[in-house]
Amino acid sequence: MKDFTNKVAAITGAGSGIGRALALNLAQQGCHLALADINEQGLVETAVQAQVVGEKLGVKVTQTVLDVSDQKAVFAWADKVVADHGKVNLIFNNAGVALSGTVAALSVEDYQWIMNINFWGVIYGTKAFLPYLEQSGEGHVINISSTMGLAAQAMMSGYNASKFAVRGFTESLRQDLDLTESCVSATCVHPGGIKTNIAKSARMSDSVQEVTGTDKQKALAEFERTFITTPEKAAEIILNAVNKNKRRVLIGADSRVFDWSARLFPAGYQRFFNAVIKWRSRALQKASL
Repeated sequence: MKDFTNKVAAITGAGSGIGRALALNLAQQGCHLALADINEQGLVETAVQAQVVGEKLGVKVTQTVLDVSDQKAVFAWADKVVADHGKVNLIFNNAGVALSGTVAALSVEDYQWIMNINFWGVIYGTKAFLPYLEQSGEGHVINISSTMGLAAQAMMSGYNASKFAVRGFTESLRQDLDLTESCVSATCVHPGGIKTNIAKSARMSDSVQEVTGTDKQKALAEFERTFITTPEKAAEIILNAVNKNKRRVLIGADSRVFDWSARLFPAGYQRFFNAVIKWRSRALQKASL
Protein backbone atom coordinates (compact mmCIF):
# COMPACT_ATOMS: atom_id res chain seq x y z
CA MET A 1 0.00 0.00 0.00
CA LYS A 2 2.06 2.89 -1.32
CA ASP A 3 -0.39 5.65 -0.44
CA PHE A 4 -3.54 6.16 1.64
CA THR A 5 -5.52 8.46 -0.65
CA ASN A 6 -9.16 7.36 -0.84
CA LYS A 7 -8.44 4.33 1.31
CA VAL A 8 -10.59 3.60 4.38
CA ALA A 9 -8.94 3.04 7.75
CA ALA A 10 -10.60 1.70 10.90
CA ILE A 11 -8.84 2.66 14.15
CA THR A 12 -9.58 1.46 17.68
CA GLY A 13 -8.43 3.52 20.65
CA ALA A 14 -8.84 6.59 18.43
CA GLY A 15 -9.81 8.91 21.27
CA SER A 16 -6.26 9.81 22.24
CA GLY A 17 -2.57 9.02 21.87
CA ILE A 18 -1.37 6.97 18.93
CA GLY A 19 -4.92 6.37 17.71
CA ARG A 20 -5.64 10.08 17.42
CA ALA A 21 -2.26 10.78 15.82
CA LEU A 22 -2.88 8.04 13.24
CA ALA A 23 -6.30 9.49 12.44
CA LEU A 24 -4.99 13.02 11.89
CA ASN A 25 -2.01 11.87 9.84
CA LEU A 26 -4.21 9.71 7.62
CA ALA A 27 -6.77 12.50 7.20
CA GLN A 28 -3.98 14.76 5.92
CA GLN A 29 -3.29 12.10 3.29
CA GLY A 30 -6.89 11.89 2.11
CA CYS A 31 -7.77 8.64 3.89
CA HIS A 32 -11.36 8.14 5.05
CA LEU A 33 -11.72 7.19 8.71
CA ALA A 34 -13.85 4.92 10.87
CA LEU A 35 -12.92 5.76 14.44
CA ALA A 36 -13.75 3.82 17.60
CA ASP A 37 -13.03 4.24 21.30
CA ILE A 38 -14.73 3.47 24.60
CA ASN A 39 -14.08 7.09 25.66
CA GLU A 40 -16.83 9.02 23.87
CA GLN A 41 -15.50 12.48 24.70
CA GLY A 42 -12.02 11.74 23.35
CA LEU A 43 -13.53 10.01 20.33
CA VAL A 44 -15.66 13.03 19.42
CA GLU A 45 -12.66 15.34 19.80
CA THR A 46 -10.59 13.21 17.43
CA ALA A 47 -13.41 12.97 14.90
CA VAL A 48 -13.88 16.75 14.87
CA GLN A 49 -10.15 17.39 14.45
CA ALA A 50 -9.85 14.78 11.68
CA GLN A 51 -12.85 16.25 9.86
CA VAL A 52 -11.23 19.69 9.89
CA VAL A 53 -7.85 18.36 8.75
CA GLY A 54 -9.33 16.31 5.92
CA GLU A 55 -12.12 18.65 4.85
CA LYS A 56 -10.44 19.99 1.71
CA LEU A 57 -9.65 16.43 0.62
CA GLY A 58 -13.23 15.26 1.09
CA VAL A 59 -12.36 12.90 3.92
CA LYS A 60 -15.34 11.12 5.45
CA VAL A 61 -15.15 10.46 9.19
CA THR A 62 -17.45 8.17 11.16
CA GLN A 63 -17.29 7.36 14.85
CA THR A 64 -18.50 4.55 17.09
CA VAL A 65 -18.30 4.17 20.85
CA LEU A 66 -16.83 0.69 21.20
CA ASP A 67 -15.61 -1.75 23.84
CA VAL A 68 -13.09 -3.91 21.97
CA SER A 69 -13.53 -6.73 24.50
CA ASP A 70 -17.12 -7.16 23.26
CA GLN A 71 -16.91 -9.62 20.36
CA LYS A 72 -20.40 -8.96 18.98
CA ALA A 73 -19.87 -5.21 19.13
CA VAL A 74 -16.58 -5.38 17.23
CA PHE A 75 -18.04 -7.55 14.48
CA ALA A 76 -21.08 -5.25 14.26
CA TRP A 77 -18.73 -2.27 13.97
CA ALA A 78 -16.87 -3.90 11.07
CA ASP A 79 -20.17 -4.40 9.26
CA LYS A 80 -21.11 -0.79 9.94
CA VAL A 81 -17.79 0.53 8.63
CA VAL A 82 -18.33 -1.17 5.28
CA ALA A 83 -21.97 -0.07 5.18
CA ASP A 84 -20.93 3.54 5.84
CA HIS A 85 -17.81 3.69 3.65
CA GLY A 86 -18.38 0.99 1.03
CA LYS A 87 -15.09 -0.74 1.86
CA VAL A 88 -12.25 -0.87 4.38
CA ASN A 89 -8.52 -1.20 3.64
CA LEU A 90 -6.82 -0.91 7.01
CA ILE A 91 -7.57 -1.97 10.57
CA PHE A 92 -5.43 -0.52 13.34
CA ASN A 93 -5.97 -2.62 16.47
CA ASN A 94 -4.60 0.03 18.78
CA ALA A 95 -6.84 0.07 21.88
CA GLY A 96 -5.09 -1.12 25.03
CA VAL A 97 -4.78 -0.86 28.80
CA ALA A 98 -2.01 -1.42 31.35
CA LEU A 99 -1.83 -3.47 34.54
CA SER A 100 0.94 -3.68 37.14
CA GLY A 101 1.46 -5.76 40.26
CA THR A 102 3.11 -8.98 41.32
CA VAL A 103 1.65 -12.26 40.14
CA ALA A 104 0.84 -13.17 43.74
CA ALA A 105 -1.11 -9.95 44.25
CA LEU A 106 -3.05 -9.78 40.98
CA SER A 107 -6.36 -11.60 40.72
CA VAL A 108 -7.53 -13.91 37.95
CA GLU A 109 -10.08 -11.22 37.13
CA ASP A 110 -7.25 -8.70 36.63
CA TYR A 111 -5.64 -10.99 34.06
CA GLN A 112 -8.97 -11.61 32.35
CA TRP A 113 -9.59 -7.86 32.15
CA ILE A 114 -6.32 -7.03 30.40
CA MET A 115 -6.36 -10.07 28.09
CA ASN A 116 -9.94 -9.33 27.03
CA ILE A 117 -8.92 -5.86 25.88
CA ASN A 118 -5.29 -6.15 24.77
CA PHE A 119 -5.37 -9.62 23.21
CA TRP A 120 -8.94 -10.65 22.48
CA GLY A 121 -9.66 -7.13 21.23
CA VAL A 122 -6.91 -7.64 18.65
CA ILE A 123 -8.27 -11.04 17.64
CA TYR A 124 -11.81 -9.71 17.32
CA GLY A 125 -10.63 -6.73 15.27
CA THR A 126 -8.54 -8.89 12.98
CA LYS A 127 -11.19 -11.56 12.46
CA ALA A 128 -14.03 -9.06 11.98
CA PHE A 129 -12.20 -6.98 9.37
CA LEU A 130 -10.08 -9.57 7.53
CA PRO A 131 -12.82 -10.72 5.11
CA TYR A 132 -13.58 -7.10 4.25
CA LEU A 133 -9.90 -6.31 3.74
CA GLU A 134 -9.71 -9.23 1.33
CA GLN A 135 -12.75 -7.88 -0.54
CA SER A 136 -11.10 -4.46 -0.89
CA GLY A 137 -8.30 -5.95 -3.00
CA GLU A 138 -5.62 -4.18 -0.97
CA GLY A 139 -5.61 -4.41 2.81
CA HIS A 140 -3.41 -4.24 5.88
CA VAL A 141 -3.75 -5.33 9.52
CA ILE A 142 -1.74 -3.27 12.01
CA ASN A 143 -1.62 -4.69 15.53
CA ILE A 144 -0.04 -2.72 18.37
CA SER A 145 2.11 -4.80 20.69
CA SER A 146 4.75 -3.14 22.91
CA THR A 147 8.37 -3.22 24.01
CA MET A 148 6.95 -5.61 26.59
CA GLY A 149 6.10 -7.95 23.77
CA LEU A 150 9.86 -8.17 23.16
CA ALA A 151 11.17 -8.57 26.72
CA ALA A 152 9.40 -8.98 30.05
CA GLN A 153 9.56 -6.73 33.09
CA ALA A 154 8.81 -7.37 36.75
CA MET A 155 5.32 -6.56 38.04
CA MET A 156 3.96 -6.34 34.49
CA SER A 157 3.03 -9.99 33.95
CA GLY A 158 -0.47 -9.27 32.66
CA TYR A 159 0.68 -6.60 30.26
CA ASN A 160 3.65 -8.71 29.17
CA ALA A 161 1.41 -11.72 28.54
CA SER A 162 -1.06 -9.72 26.46
CA LYS A 163 1.60 -8.02 24.35
CA PHE A 164 3.64 -11.20 23.78
CA ALA A 165 0.36 -12.78 22.67
CA VAL A 166 -0.30 -9.96 20.20
CA ARG A 167 3.19 -10.41 18.80
CA GLY A 168 2.83 -14.17 18.33
CA PHE A 169 -0.63 -13.83 16.82
CA THR A 170 0.42 -11.12 14.35
CA GLU A 171 3.63 -12.80 13.25
CA SER A 172 1.71 -16.01 12.55
CA LEU A 173 -1.01 -14.03 10.76
CA ARG A 174 1.59 -12.47 8.49
CA GLN A 175 2.95 -15.90 7.60
CA ASP A 176 -0.57 -17.17 6.85
CA LEU A 177 -1.17 -14.23 4.53
CA ASP A 178 2.15 -14.81 2.77
CA LEU A 179 1.47 -18.53 2.25
CA THR A 180 -2.01 -17.94 0.87
CA GLU A 181 -0.76 -15.11 -1.39
CA SER A 182 -3.37 -12.82 0.10
CA CYS A 183 -3.89 -9.22 -0.98
CA VAL A 184 -3.79 -8.39 2.73
CA SER A 185 -0.62 -7.95 4.78
CA ALA A 186 0.10 -7.49 8.50
CA THR A 187 2.49 -5.53 10.67
CA CYS A 188 3.26 -5.89 14.37
CA VAL A 189 4.20 -2.63 16.12
CA HIS A 190 6.34 -2.44 19.26
CA PRO A 191 6.20 1.08 20.70
CA GLY A 192 8.40 2.08 23.61
CA GLY A 193 7.23 4.77 26.00
CA ILE A 194 4.77 6.95 24.09
CA LYS A 195 3.32 10.14 25.58
CA THR A 196 -0.24 8.79 25.87
CA ASN A 197 -2.92 8.43 28.55
CA ILE A 198 -2.40 4.69 29.06
CA ALA A 199 -0.74 5.17 32.46
CA LYS A 200 -3.68 7.21 33.74
CA SER A 201 -6.12 4.39 32.96
CA ALA A 202 -3.79 1.65 34.24
CA ARG A 203 -4.67 -0.65 37.12
CA MET A 204 -1.93 -0.78 39.74
CA SER A 205 -1.84 -3.23 42.65
CA ASP A 206 -0.68 -2.21 46.14
CA SER A 207 2.10 -4.75 45.65
CA VAL A 208 3.94 -2.20 43.48
CA GLN A 209 4.30 0.04 46.52
CA GLU A 210 5.31 -2.89 48.71
CA VAL A 211 8.08 -3.96 46.32
CA THR A 212 9.40 -0.53 45.31
CA GLY A 213 8.80 1.33 48.57
CA THR A 214 7.09 4.20 46.72
CA ASP A 215 3.40 5.06 46.63
CA LYS A 216 1.28 4.50 43.54
CA GLN A 217 1.24 8.11 42.39
CA LYS A 218 5.02 8.41 42.52
CA ALA A 219 5.41 5.07 40.77
CA LEU A 220 2.97 6.23 38.11
CA ALA A 221 4.82 9.52 37.67
CA GLU A 222 8.11 7.65 37.33
CA PHE A 223 6.50 5.34 34.77
CA GLU A 224 5.32 8.34 32.74
CA ARG A 225 8.83 9.81 32.76
CA THR A 226 9.89 6.91 30.54
CA PHE A 227 7.48 8.08 27.82
CA ILE A 228 9.93 9.70 25.42
CA THR A 229 8.25 9.51 21.99
CA THR A 230 5.33 11.64 20.84
CA PRO A 231 2.19 9.98 19.40
CA GLU A 232 2.71 12.01 16.23
CA LYS A 233 6.17 10.55 15.69
CA ALA A 234 4.87 7.06 16.45
CA ALA A 235 2.08 7.45 13.90
CA GLU A 236 4.54 8.66 11.27
CA ILE A 237 6.77 5.61 11.83
CA ILE A 238 3.82 3.20 11.75
CA LEU A 239 2.38 4.56 8.51
CA ASN A 240 5.80 4.56 6.87
CA ALA A 241 6.13 0.90 7.88
CA VAL A 242 2.78 0.10 6.26
CA ASN A 243 3.94 1.82 3.06
CA LYS A 244 7.06 -0.37 3.11
CA ASN A 245 5.10 -3.49 4.13
CA LYS A 246 7.32 -4.16 7.14
CA ARG A 247 6.65 -7.17 9.32
CA ARG A 248 7.81 -5.57 12.56
CA VAL A 249 8.25 -1.99 13.73
CA LEU A 250 10.26 -0.74 16.72
CA ILE A 251 9.39 2.74 17.94
CA GLY A 252 11.81 4.66 20.15
CA ALA A 253 15.29 4.03 21.49
CA ASP A 254 13.80 2.20 24.48
CA SER A 255 12.16 -0.29 22.15
CA ARG A 256 15.51 -1.04 20.56
CA VAL A 257 17.06 -1.49 24.03
CA PHE A 258 14.39 -4.06 24.92
CA ASP A 259 14.86 -5.83 21.60
CA TRP A 260 18.65 -6.09 21.80
CA SER A 261 18.59 -6.99 25.51
CA ALA A 262 16.42 -10.00 24.76
CA ARG A 263 18.51 -10.96 21.72
CA LEU A 264 21.92 -10.68 23.40
CA PHE A 265 20.98 -11.82 26.90
CA PRO A 266 17.81 -13.94 26.59
CA ALA A 267 17.92 -14.88 30.27
CA GLY A 268 20.37 -12.38 31.75
CA TYR A 269 18.35 -9.30 30.79
CA GLN A 270 15.93 -10.11 33.63
CA ARG A 271 18.59 -9.44 36.28
CA PHE A 272 19.56 -6.19 34.57
CA PHE A 273 15.95 -4.97 34.40
CA ASN A 274 15.44 -5.79 38.08
CA ALA A 275 18.61 -3.89 38.97
CA VAL A 276 17.25 -0.84 37.14
CA ILE A 277 13.95 -1.07 39.05
CA LYS A 278 15.78 -1.26 42.37
CA TRP A 279 17.97 1.71 41.45
CA ARG A 280 14.96 3.81 40.45
CA SER A 281 13.11 2.83 43.63
CA ARG A 282 15.99 3.92 45.83
CA ALA A 283 16.26 7.20 43.91
CA LEU A 284 12.56 7.90 44.41
CA GLN A 285 12.76 7.09 48.11
CA LYS A 286 15.70 9.48 48.57
CA ALA A 287 13.93 12.21 46.64
CA SER A 288 10.87 11.96 48.93
CA LEU A 289 12.94 12.40 52.14
